[in-house]
Amino acid sequence: MNKLRKVILVQGIVQGVGFRPFVYKLAVDLNLKGWVNNTSLGVIVDIEGEEEQVLSFIEILKNNTPPLAKVLNITIHSKELIGYENFEIKFSKEEENISKLISPDISICDDCKEEIFDVKNRRYRYPFTNCTNCGPRFSIIKKLPYDRKTTTMEAFKMCPQCKKEYTNPLDRRFHAQPNACPECGPQLCLVDNKNQKIDTNDSIKEVISLIKKGKILAIKGIGGFHLVCDGRNYEAIKLLRDRKKRPYKPMAVMVKDLEVAKKYCYLSKREEEVILSNKRPIVILKRRMEIQLPDNLAPYNKTLGVMLPYTPLHYLLFDEGIEILVMTSANISGEPMIYKNEEAMERLNNIVDYFLMHNRDIYLPIDDSVTRVSLKDERTIRVARGYSPITVNMKGSGKILACGSHLKNTLAISKEDNIFISQYIGDMENAKTYNSFERNLNNFKQIYKIEPEIIAYDLHPDYWSNDLVNNFKGERVAVQHHHSHIASCIAENNINEKVIGVAYDGTGYGDDGNIWGGEFLICNLQEYKRVGHLNYFSLPGGESAIKEPWKIALSKLYKTYGEEIYDYLPEELNNKKTKLILTMIKNNINCPLTSSMGRLFDGIAALVGFNRRVTFEGEAAIFLENISDKTKVESYKYEINKINEKYIIDTDNIIKGIINDIKSNVGKEVIAIKFHNSIINCTVDMCKKIREESNINCVALSGGVFQNIILFEGIYNGLISEGFEVFTHKKIPCNDSGISFGQLMVAREAYKGDVNNVYSSTSGN
Repeated sequence: MNKLRKVILVQGIVQGVGFRPFVYKLAVDLNLKGWVNNTSLGVIVDIEGEEEQVLSFIEILKNNTPPLAKVLNITIHSKELIGYENFEIKFSKEEENISKLISPDISICDDCKEEIFDVKNRRYRYPFTNCTNCGPRFSIIKKLPYDRKTTTMEAFKMCPQCKKEYTNPLDRRFHAQPNACPECGPQLCLVDNKNQKIDTNDSIKEVISLIKKGKILAIKGIGGFHLVCDGRNYEAIKLLRDRKKRPYKPMAVMVKDLEVAKKYCYLSKREEEVILSNKRPIVILKRRMEIQLPDNLAPYNKTLGVMLPYTPLHYLLFDEGIEILVMTSANISGEPMIYKNEEAMERLNNIVDYFLMHNRDIYLPIDDSVTRVSLKDERTIRVARGYSPITVNMKGSGKILACGSHLKNTLAISKEDNIFISQYIGDMENAKTYNSFERNLNNFKQIYKIEPEIIAYDLHPDYWSNDLVNNFKGERVAVQHHHSHIASCIAENNINEKVIGVAYDGTGYGDDGNIWGGEFLICNLQEYKRVGHLNYFSLPGGESAIKEPWKIALSKLYKTYGEEIYDYLPEELNNKKTKLILTMIKNNINCPLTSSMGRLFDGIAALVGFNRRVTFEGEAAIFLENISDKTKVESYKYEINKINEKYIIDTDNIIKGIINDIKSNVGKEVIAIKFHNSIINCTVDMCKKIREESNINCVALSGGVFQNIILFEGIYNGLISEGFEVFTHKKIPCNDSGISFGQLMVAREAYKGDVNNVYSSTSGN
């Protein structure tokens, strides 16, 4: 038989994830000789043996790696035979200088889950059980290299049994840095909201009892605290909403298993795959409305955010007959998730009755990821636990910091051949979120050893990022908001040509000083040209109109009917403030102009029954989507006019059609879908007109409005039917969380000019 020797360099998430033990076991099983070692370049494997076994080894290495590993690149060289006598794992001092990519926090594996329910196992009912294939990673790392002493687990010295596992190359806990057991690891502590410790032999069973009694708890998890109560208890949910001052925003739930998820929601095969994945995101699912759940769980919503247990503690909570729990982020409205024990006690004691805490510190707080399936693909809404940090492998990325957006902020930072996108940080509207941004930035700079030389930021003159930019000593690149949106879609899809970019969102500062949001751009990463948009309308009161959509409805009505507005004004919009708002509109008093598709949706929602103040972003538009009767195909008339070399969507006829339907007592669910269909149709028509002039057939869709599934799927299918090549987001959110990636790509292009890249995520395909 012919013998071969191969030296293999494996790069990616391959260090600290059980990769060397995997290689060791595979080589021994195939009777190969040589060694494996961590280096500053990646993992190097030197193997020799029979040709068939060597080729099998390489094939398995490429396609069947450990759960937390993510191979980005494999380089293979043939070498002369040496005559190794065995296979070994090498250790070198160089490991101390290794700069590694970080694995996300991953759901408990089946092996560990089996152990916590095995009465004979020493980890029976131990809520911090983990191994190399699962458990906390990103949330506990202080700095690299990833080692016990550089994580929050340094406070816990391993007992002899754990140490034996840790040092055995054939054990699945070999070099598992969070490795622990009841003898040497973190412990739970149950206290009431006055910080009085609850005397109990089993904190978890006591917590289950409290939940069944309708109590509200703050439970510390991998990335921070959750607010938890019984998902079938109307009064408990009402109490939580009252205390948290969160009247309408849907609450996410955690269910016992897939069967319970199927009991309450419809799941496609792809949705099952996503919800069962080791990332364990919250998945937005269609509810089974005939199965009764408390009305206040997700008011006015036909969908439900559902996740499965992802820690040992979660599985133990469902071990006593509970099947559904409210599991929502523990934060004060608009602020980041609380993750420290002391802060939780101080700031949540008016919301919860009890705290279930533990003494394993969280260094990098991280929320639950949110995702959904549309057109058979998973599409990320919030990048966080299980997905973050995202790594984009791209040659010549330089040292760039992208500040991201004002809302749904993430940051992006690059070094050499990698771009790192942070977890969801939040809305930059208070000091705590800004401090969280700075902390994450400092952590990323420290972990990846990066000092940015270029800063990319939003064009808006009043955004929080200006302070950061003004103090930055390197090059500065201001990037228009909607160019960032389309750039992120271009880069995610590796597009190397100009596209028609359709950017639909709520707010973005435009080149003309107005608020953009219904945009058609011809662009690539280097440049953009605005070739069309939604017709401008005024926002009476500016920001206040976003919270009170009826003001936007008045604005649209006045633009359509002028002084005859009172002949067409729905009764619900005629109140004591109406005259004042109309005076503001007529005289252009504090009425900034906008072309925002998001704001148009808000105004239409107010016309068809959304009669309250907005309490969370997108609430009015979500209402409009949820009431729509998707069986209807009718639409309203609209006009597309060319003015000053730009195509303008005129919605006056849409407004007239809606008012006529209201006067004719047409159901609001029919009006809502006719409006959706109108926007779908005019979007496709706009792209056709732009294609005729530009000969561009590629369309990129981006912006938060595309989280509306009716609109997104309708526009996508409409464009496909007209022969367009359509590009959309999957791993990078279409909402403002994707802005940082787009900003960085535009800045990179300005200084590098290299668009040949390979998109990849640290969390897998």
